[in-house]
Amino acid sequence: MLLCGTTLTAAYLLCALGTTSLAQQTTGTPGSPGATTTIDGKYLPPPPSKFGGDINLQASQSKPYWPARVVPPKDAPNVLLIMTDDQGYGVSGTFGGVIPTPAMDRIAQMGLRYTQFHSTALCSPTRAALITGRNHHSVGFGVISEQSTGYPGYDSIIGPENATIGTILKQNGYATSWFGKNHNTPSYQYSSAGPFDQWPIGMGFDYFYGFMGGETDQWTPYLFQNTTQVFPWVGKPGYNLTTDLADDAIAHLRQLNAAAPDQPFFVYYVPGGTHSPHQPTKEWIDKFKGKFDMGWNALRDQIFANQKRLGVIPGNTQLTAWPDVLQKWETLTADEKKLFARQAEVFAGYVAYTDHEIGRVIQEVQDEGKLDNTLIIYISGDNGTSPEGTARGTPNQYTAYNGILDLPIAEQLKVYDAWGSAVTYPHMAVAWSWAFDTPFKWTKEVASHFGGTRQGMAICWPNRIKDAGGIRTQFHHMIDIVPTILEATGIPAPVMVNGIAQKPIEGVGMAYTFDKANTNVPSARTTQYFEMFANRAIYHDSWIAATTPPAPPWLMGTAKLPEDVVNGYKWELYNIAEDYSESNDLAGSMPDKLRELQELFMVEATKYNVFPLDNSVLARVIAPRPSATAGRNIFTYSGEVAGIPASDAPSILNRSFTITAEVDVPSRAGVTVGNTSPQGSSEGMIVTLGGRFGGYGLYLLKGKPVFVYNFADLERFRWEGKDALTPGKHTIVFDFKYDGPGFGKGGTGVLKVDDNEAATSKVPHTLPFIMSIDETFDVGVDTRTPVDDKDYQVPFRFTGNLDNLTFKVGPVQLTSEEHQVIRHARAGANN
Repeated sequence: MLLCGTTLTAAYLLCALGTTSLAQQTTGTPGSPGATTTIDGKYLPPPPSKFGGDINLQASQSKPYWPARVVPPKDAPNVLLIMTDDQGYGVSGTFGGVIPTPAMDRIAQMGLRYTQFHSTALCSPTRAALITGRNHHSVGFGVISEQSTGYPGYDSIIGPENATIGTILKQNGYATSWFGKNHNTPSYQYSSAGPFDQWPIGMGFDYFYGFMGGETDQWTPYLFQNTTQVFPWVGKPGYNLTTDLADDAIAHLRQLNAAAPDQPFFVYYVPGGTHSPHQPTKEWIDKFKGKFDMGWNALRDQIFANQKRLGVIPGNTQLTAWPDVLQKWETLTADEKKLFARQAEVFAGYVAYTDHEIGRVIQEVQDEGKLDNTLIIYISGDNGTSPEGTARGTPNQYTAYNGILDLPIAEQLKVYDAWGSAVTYPHMAVAWSWAFDTPFKWTKEVASHFGGTRQGMAICWPNRIKDAGGIRTQFHHMIDIVPTILEATGIPAPVMVNGIAQKPIEGVGMAYTFDKANTNVPSARTTQYFEMFANRAIYHDSWIAATTPPAPPWLMGTAKLPEDVVNGYKWELYNIAEDYSESNDLAGSMPDKLRELQELFMVEATKYNVFPLDNSVLARVIAPRPSATAGRNIFTYSGEVAGIPASDAPSILNRSFTITAEVDVPSRAGVTVGNTSPQGSSEGMIVTLGGRFGGYGLYLLKGKPVFVYNFADLERFRWEGKDALTPGKHTIVFDFKYDGPGFGKGGTGVLKVDDNEAATSKVPHTLPFIMSIDETFDVGVDTRTPVDDKDYQVPFRFTGNLDNLTFKVGPVQLTSEEHQVIRHARAGANN
């Protein structure tokens, strides 16, 4: 006998038909165009309904019968799920921060604030947990997709056995949409070739408007509508993505309301703020002029006092000690204070600007008369505040991504007034990040401590939550949001989706906390593991054991780390029922308790695909992945081809390469972007990757061949021919011999035209790890920002004919030690 609980595919149809037919609730006259039905949701999509009409030889003697339209359960709420980026517990004014966040305040005042809610400590992993209700390693996101390796817990693949909340709600009759950041598509699947099953539209979202990857320039974003790249900033001075996302979400809500006002919606709203680059509009920056002149230590004291006053930390909480590795404000020079204060002003402007635009979306829900029956979840940050700006901050985050960690203050002050504008790609000094994570230790990336994982969260649902302004202290995690939404909507977690048996939801619902009577009931979550880059922790019944980070995350993986990842870490122990901020380490006095929790971590880590532990950072960035470029060393293009993601473009990092362009210059070429080219010559981009903040370009400028290598906007190495090309066919070659082995070495470049040397130059260094995150590989045009603003402005289309373009890349040249560092990452990727 086959039981409905079985996962056997052969039993699927029998069980589905037997179960859903009993649970379906149809309203209206069955078979009429207006009939609707509510399904039990265990098997998605539901099996086709039986035709209930009559079919004879002619229509006049037959009776039609329409399948009932699937709708959610009666009175199911709309759902607006909001999460900001890179904001620790002490950022928002709602949780004691000094930056006003009135939109989040509004949600908290209508509903509840949660003071022990947690992330995974990093972007992609948190978001994977949030939309699946399963731990990040369980769904392949043990790390960001750009560092994925070929192990089940780390391959960045959310398989069909892990249906998202978008899929579940869509199949149950919700209109689903996603606005903002998508960091849950494998980085090697960004191209127009797909596949698209792990893009938002393939994960259950009817509509997507947002950017791909961990970050993007807010002035010229890497933006998509569904799967098509779009460029809405063209011809719009002052454009900023933060406002554009809100505009598009509001327009979408209005369209839904006009077309189907009674259909519940699920909106997943996740703007880029406040991940780097910090790029708010000038009006928001100006609001915070002088607000951070007191410095990061005084800021920390202010936040701590505010948190106690608001009751979002217990009265006996201790402020954790300031780390010796970070300077105190009073030890800084006047120039350092000036620069660092500016960095915080721009960050604060970005926080406030982001919250303001979120508030506009919330207001639209109210204006449509739907606020009372909308479950709004507003999470401040997908992890702690980011340390990736290094100890000094940077006007260009790509410097830090490439291991340049100490930009001179004098150099940074040159862009003081422009900080946050389109000519910068900035981040702030890590001491601000530590302060914005008050009262905890550490920052984003550190999963072992609450500075990396504790997030402020507010939830409201006026029709259901009556304890307006209440505070909840139960211990919860991102994986608990999906089951909470399912509880609220009355929709069960499916056991099968598209014929694939589903892994169980690993979160626990939080609806029990909605009632005032349950303010102080024990947490339904009793155990939760944490792990990122081998920093790890285990929570169980108010105790937490955590490893001590062996190196600060703002060193960006450049520090030496323990080779014995399993046993080479020191552990700490805290009783957070009495020590909210993890300030009193009990590991030395309670070794048995520590050992008990360490053993529990091993159990949980085995259960949820955490092994193998890996503390490498940069090595995983350059590890090979299964992309269109894997195993290739020759790439050929012709004509105009734009928008190829960096993951599918030829990589020239740490290797020799040759670019050969066969062009045809018309006898009377056109003139572009206002430049005057000699009669008979062409202009425009032949090929480029990256742009203003790092990358390269081979192009004709007033007919002359030019190759520019942009070293993180710090230096531009230039090769330029003396003469404009004459009409006719020409072969342009740029050949670069890399001075390896080793990361980021220099080399010698030779520019040739028709086998004649046009320019030769030696460069002292190249970018070792990342050339571009959000700028694409473009042939015959430049779609985003110029590699050299002094030469041209986009789109700088090539006015000749590009008959053929070929890249030939040599092997990566690393030292034996560097090869050893990445060997296990490479082996995993090739698994």
